[in-house]
Amino acid sequence: MCGFCGLLPERGNVDATLLTRMRDQMVHRGPDEGANYIGQGFALGFRRLCIIDLTTGRQPLCNEQKTIQLACNGEIYNYAALRRELVGRGHRFNTGNDAEVIIHLYEEKGVDCLEQLRGMFSFVLWDENKQLLFGARDRFGIKPFYYLDQKDIFACASEIKALAILPNFSRQVNETAFMDYLTFQYVPEPRTIYEGVYRLPPGHYLLKRAGMPAKLTRYWRMNFSPCQKPREYFVEGIREIMREAVKLHMQSDVPRGTFLSGGIDSAIITALVREREAISTFSVGYDEAGYSELPEARQTAQYLETDHHEYIITPQEFLKHLPHLIWHFDEPVADPAAISLFFVARQARQKITVTLSGEGADEVFAGYGIYREPFALAPYKKLPQPLRYSLDAVARLLPPGVPGKNYLARARRPLEERFLGNASIFSTADKKKITNGKEQLSPYRITAPLYAQVAHLDEVTRMQYIDLNTWMPGDILVKADKMTMANSLELRVPFLDHHLFEFAATIPLQYKIQGKTTKKILRESFQDILPEEAINRPKRGFPVPTREWLKRDDFQAFFRELMQEEGANWFNKKAVKQLYTAHTAGKQDNSRKLWTILIFLLWHRTFIAKAVG
Repeated sequence: MCGFCGLLPERGNVDATLLTRMRDQMVHRGPDEGANYIGQGFALGFRRLCIIDLTTGRQPLCNEQKTIQLACNGEIYNYAALRRELVGRGHRFNTGNDAEVIIHLYEEKGVDCLEQLRGMFSFVLWDENKQLLFGARDRFGIKPFYYLDQKDIFACASEIKALAILPNFSRQVNETAFMDYLTFQYVPEPRTIYEGVYRLPPGHYLLKRAGMPAKLTRYWRMNFSPCQKPREYFVEGIREIMREAVKLHMQSDVPRGTFLSGGIDSAIITALVREREAISTFSVGYDEAGYSELPEARQTAQYLETDHHEYIITPQEFLKHLPHLIWHFDEPVADPAAISLFFVARQARQKITVTLSGEGADEVFAGYGIYREPFALAPYKKLPQPLRYSLDAVARLLPPGVPGKNYLARARRPLEERFLGNASIFSTADKKKITNGKEQLSPYRITAPLYAQVAHLDEVTRMQYIDLNTWMPGDILVKADKMTMANSLELRVPFLDHHLFEFAATIPLQYKIQGKTTKKILRESFQDILPEEAINRPKRGFPVPTREWLKRDDFQAFFRELMQEEGANWFNKKAVKQLYTAHTAGKQDNSRKLWTILIFLLWHRTFIAKAVG
């Protein structure tokens, strides 16, 4: 796992000192080595965390003629097979680095080389002969790729803070992105919170020449095609591909282990790794009742006989580290589980350099509780139209909080108007109140094109598609990358192997959800290697006691302090105070809304008011 930065000025050469400053702003991503390539009109910087080929695998990499330069963040899991094929066709390799196969595939196939890569990656390649920059990001967006394309320079990097070193970097907040953040608790791609800075979307590549705007092209698209086959077909297929994916994800020349929560996803990964070798597992939790999965994780670790490690996070430590973690995020991401992820990564880094984790299983195999909603709403939809009209009229008269009101409100709306993804914090009306009536675009404009692409599928699969294209790259994978890289730890996600996804995309609805059980076929596929409790345990996520902590005096004092600063001007201060008062009085659970505001305020202090980075 590493970090890169690239500069393509419209004229002249690159300042080597500037490039090195950009590169070393990401030293946490690659504490082992740092190196630059500076050519005529293009420059590339790289920070390396040594994982494969510890001695000769330095980057940037080049071909034999040194006409192609490459910096790649991530891992190419099928590199050994690709390398054998390429050597057989006469290519000569300079290192044992897995990313070197990209160079030789590019020599043969150009941008079509992406079709053969199996892994997590973002990279930038410079073709000296064509004076062409070629950048790409993996199919799911596991690894980040940020860029800005200005009239005098094109720049790209693994983190925004590297771009912020540029003398002409604008720290202007993109107002549309801000409003979207209040809805989603993250900024949906391709925007970032910064005006003029973008993410290369997952499954896309970018071509750029001096004097020409960057051109983006999609090279891979998720395709759900459910088919009716026997249960045993899917069970055997999942077992086979999962075992292969885990085997490939275990490739490294450094110690590895797994994160282990109380849920099924990390338990499956751990069990499959444990089939191959003895491993260390890592879990974190809290003292607050109902917010810790440590007992469940401990039970699974004992069953699998792992070298298990636990850590208790206190509210004081949580609050102390929060500013540091915001710096690592670059942007506001208001998912409290990110903090848990930081601490488990910090704990793991004391023993290992590579960890396998269960991200992606819920999106790929339909694991979220909200995916059961279409079944819950089905009785309403079967009612005669006149009766539905009557119920709707009654529901509108009911005061907020009365049982059944929310059910009827959601039931009468089509899926496209009720599901924006796993996170929906402030409604359009609430955003208007909380931001002094700022103009805003409908958040449904983000999901409408995605819904149109899967209009022929069932509602559960359509919900999966929305999350795979929004929630997962915007929240799940951002926190996975940023919080592990903050500790110089490489995180790998076997559930997002694209071969596994393409098989899972053929699973019919009846094998995904049955009654209250989600991920039904995935649970059945590994019930023979895990304890029954782990198989049947309902999903809890990474629960964090922010609801209680926001009532503590120290958290309230910290929030009041932030509300006195410049970032608070984005909000209606009176409305924010009312939200907090209602929460501390126990009248409403406003913890998610308050946390979303707090994270933005702290981000604004760090990157705008104080201009850190």
